[in-house]
Amino acid sequence: MNAPTLLRGFNFLYFALLAMFIPFLPVYLGEQGLNPAQIGFIIGTGGFVTIIAQPLWGMISDKTRTIRKVLLILLLCSAVTGYFLFDSSSYVRLILFAMLLYFFLMPIDPLAESLNFRISEAAGISYGSIRTYGALGYGVMALLTGYVMSYFGSQGMALLFVAISLTSFVVSWFMPDAPVTGKPVTLDSLKHFLSNKETLLFLVLIFISSVPARMNDTFLGVYIRELGGSPELVGQSFFIAAMSEIIVFALSFWWLRKGKELIIISISGAFYFLRFFISAWISDPHLLAYLQILQILTFPVFYSAAIQYLYSIVPVEWRATGQTVLALLFFGVSGILASYAGGALYEAFGGKVLYLTISVMSFIGMLFGLILYRIYGSKHANKKNIATH
Repeated sequence: MNAPTLLRGFNFLYFALLAMFIPFLPVYLGEQGLNPAQIGFIIGTGGFVTIIAQPLWGMISDKTRTIRKVLLILLLCSAVTGYFLFDSSSYVRLILFAMLLYFFLMPIDPLAESLNFRISEAAGISYGSIRTYGALGYGVMALLTGYVMSYFGSQGMALLFVAISLTSFVVSWFMPDAPVTGKPVTLDSLKHFLSNKETLLFLVLIFISSVPARMNDTFLGVYIRELGGSPELVGQSFFIAAMSEIIVFALSFWWLRKGKELIIISISGAFYFLRFFISAWISDPHLLAYLQILQILTFPVFYSAAIQYLYSIVPVEWRATGQTVLALLFFGVSGILASYAGGALYEAFGGKVLYLTISVMSFIGMLFGLILYRIYGSKHANKKNIATH
C-alpha cells in the first residue's frame, strides 16, 4: 500500500479520535454533573498542557528528523489515558486523565498535518486529497459517538476510543516517514522565523480568529443540550460540520491560490461572523445543528489557507515546528482563553451572549486579515509572478 493511501487511512482514524475528544469531552463532563465554569476550567487547563506538549513533541520530531516514530509513542499513550478518561466520573480523575490526554493526543495534530503536507508534496498530489479523509473520519465518528454515548454510556466510549487508537497505531506502523529536508535544524533559523514581523502579525491573526472558533467547538454541544437537544443531535451537528469540510479540502487544489491566502482567511472570517451571529438568535436546537453547514466556508477554508501561508514563510527545516506553532495557537493558547473566558461568560450570561461576543471577535479577525493583505498581499503576488517567469 502506497504512502498517500496509508496516510489517508491514518487521517480518518486520528480525526475520529479528535471527534470523540474535542466536541464530546464538554458534553461528557456535563453528563458527569459539571457546570460550564468547571468544564471551561478543565478544557482551559488542557490548553496550558497543549502549550507545553505541542512544542515539545514538535521539537523532538524536528531534532530526530522523524514524525512516524513520535506518532507511534503518542498513539499508544493516548489509548491508555483515553480509556481511563472516559471511564472516570470523579472531578479529580477527570482533570488528571484529561490533562494526560491533552499531553499525548493534541501534539499529534500538527505532526499529522506536517506529514500530510510533506508527503503530498513528495507524491505530487494536493494536500486536500489527503486531509479530506480527516474530515470524513471526524464526521463519521462524531455521529457514531452521539449514539454510543446515548445507548452504551461512558464504558462504550472508553472501549471505542481504545479500539480507534490501536487501529491508528497499526496503520502508523506501516506508514513511511516524512521526506527529510536535508538541512540541519539550527536555533538561528528558528529565531529568524519568530523574529520576522510578517510572521508575528500572521500569528496574531491566527490567534484572534481562532479564539471564537474554539469557543464554539467547546460550548456548541453544551448549548445544544441546554436548548433541549440530545447527545445524538450533538453528534449530528458535528457530523454536518465535518461532512461539509470534505468538498472544500478535496477541491483545495482548485480554490487555494498562492499569494491569496490572507484574503481567503479574511473571507472565512466573514462567514465565521455570520455563523456565530445567527447562532446567538436560534432557540431551536435542531436549527442550530443544521446551521453547522456553514462550516464549509469557515474552518477548512481558514485552516488550509493558514497552512499554505505558513509554509511560504517558515524555513523549510522548521516546518514541523512551524506547523506546531500554528496548531499551538489554534488549539492551545486560544483554547485557554476560549475555555476559561467562554466558560465564565456562559455561566454568567448564557449561550446567546457568548455567541454574540464571538461573532464580534470574528468580525475583528476579518478586518485584521484585510489589513495584513493590504500590507503583504502585493509582496506575495510579486513572488508568485517572479516564480512563474
